[in-house]
Amino acid sequence: MKSLSPQIGFDRFIQLEWARVALRVRAGMASIEELTELLDASHSEPAAKKKTRTVLNRLWLEPLPELVSFADRGVRIYRDAPESSVSALTWGMALACYPIFGRVAEIVGRLTALQGECTSAEVHRRMAEVYGEREGTRRMTNMVLQSQADWGAIDRPNKGKQIVRKSPIDLEGSPVVSWLVEACLRHAGRALSVATIEANPLLFPFRLGGSLSYILSGCETLDIRVDSAGNQVVAISS
Repeated sequence: MKSLSPQIGFDRFIQLEWARVALRVRAGMASIEELTELLDASHSEPAAKKKTRTVLNRLWLEPLPELVSFADRGVRIYRDAPESSVSALTWGMALACYPIFGRVAEIVGRLTALQGECTSAEVHRRMAEVYGEREGTRRMTNMVLQSQADWGAIDRPNKGKQIVRKSPIDLEGSPVVSWLVEACLRHAGRALSVATIEANPLLFPFRLGGSLSYILSGCETLDIRVDSAGNQVVAISS
C-alpha cells in the first residue's frame, strides 16, 4: 500500500472546473493555455498557482509513472463519452494518487453512513488519531473537504463546521464504474469483496448500480475470483 507521503500531499483546494479543463487538456480537447488562463484568473500569487498546478499535474496532466496507464484509460472514457462524470473521474484519480484524499473520503463515508452528516471536528479528530496532531495534516484535510464539496459530494453548512452528504451521483451504465472500482482497489492496496464495494465508504458520493459482478467481470484490468470462504473478491489483474 502507498504511504501518505507529504511530498505529494493534497494541499490545495481544487475546483472541479480546473480539474475538468486539466482532463480536457490531457484528452487533447483543450489547450494548456486555456488552463493557464483559468488559473491566472483564480490565483493572484504565483506560488499559489504553482502549488495548484502541482496537484492538477498529479491528477491529470503528469500522473505518477505507475498511474499513467490508469489515467490514460480514464481519459479515454472521457474522450469517448464527454458526458461522463468529471467528478467521478477526478475522484478516482485522487484516490489512486493521494492516500490522504482516500483517508478523508473513507472517514467521511463512514461517519455519514447512518445519519447522512457529521461534523468537521469529528473528521479532524479521526485524522489526528492516525497521523497525529500536525498542522500539515489538518490543512490537507481541510483542502480535501473543500474540494469534495466543490465536486458535489458534500455540503458544508454552518461555516464548514458540519458535513452533509449530497445525493449520490448515479453512474449506472457508465464505463466509469469499473474504472472507479479499480481506483478504490489501488487505494486499498488489496482485493476487496464484490458484495461490499457498493457500500464502500471510499465511494460514498456515487451510486454504481447494476450487477456489479457482471460489470467487473467484463473489465480486462480486473480479476474476479472466489476466496476460501466462498465470497467473490475483485483485484487488479497482475
